[in-house]
Amino acid sequence: MLIFRKLLQDVPAVIGLLILIFATLIAIFPELLVDNLVAANRGNILLRLQPPGVDHWFGTDDLGRDLFARVVLGTRSAIIMAVVVVLAAMVIGVPLGLVAGYFDGVVSGFIMRVTDVVLAVPQLILAIAIAQILGKGQESAMIALAATYWPFFTRTVYSEARRVRSQLFIEALEGLGASRFRIMAFHILPNVAAPVLIRATVGMGFTILTAAVLGFLGVGATPPSPDWGLAISEGRKYLPEFWWYATFPGLAILLLVLGFNLLGDGLRDLVDPKLRRSR
Repeated sequence: MLIFRKLLQDVPAVIGLLILIFATLIAIFPELLVDNLVAANRGNILLRLQPPGVDHWFGTDDLGRDLFARVVLGTRSAIIMAVVVVLAAMVIGVPLGLVAGYFDGVVSGFIMRVTDVVLAVPQLILAIAIAQILGKGQESAMIALAATYWPFFTRTVYSEARRVRSQLFIEALEGLGASRFRIMAFHILPNVAAPVLIRATVGMGFTILTAAVLGFLGVGATPPSPDWGLAISEGRKYLPEFWWYATFPGLAILLLVLGFNLLGDGLRDLVDPKLRRSR
């Protein structure tokens, strides 16, 4: 409760939290804002490229579909992709970071050299290459993003685990005969949980942005999926006259990524006051 009260004193973090709560509610209950969800994928050529108005708050796209409904449905897709990708990356990266941080020698060196090699390649380029190999689709994009994001968790956990391992209570546990698994799982892991949580929060925003780029480049979600990046890619052909087509999906990406980043910064300030933002 004390941590939560301190978080509530951070105005930017509260704004980010409210954005994420609102986005999550939209993702779970889209019918609160959209009466006819089927209409999001049902086009009407007579209504194509209509400007924002009372009937269509965000206007319509080139097939006459309601952009507001598609942006709302895209929220669910974006959040699911972010959660799945980050969880998969954590499942891979956190255990590797623990093992590399606790053990010395060949095992630790091998894990970190592989991590460094993956980190040496820009994530977007590597994700595009993997997605191209796997084929177009949201599932391929999620696999590609998870396969390129796990090294960030490995590097974070490795550095924190090395710091915790050097402390006296770890030496005491080893002297008492505690197993290595018990030390890593019940003593080192809880001490590195906070940096992992921060990395996960910021990583979700980064994943949404990267997934939108993949959709924009045509290697992510495919039509008729209500993907924000795909909508921007389709809408750019009609700029600047039909500006709403690409603008509103872009604003949705901006707000959701901003929410994750603001919350992540607030959590970082709580964990490490030395890195606190200047106000």
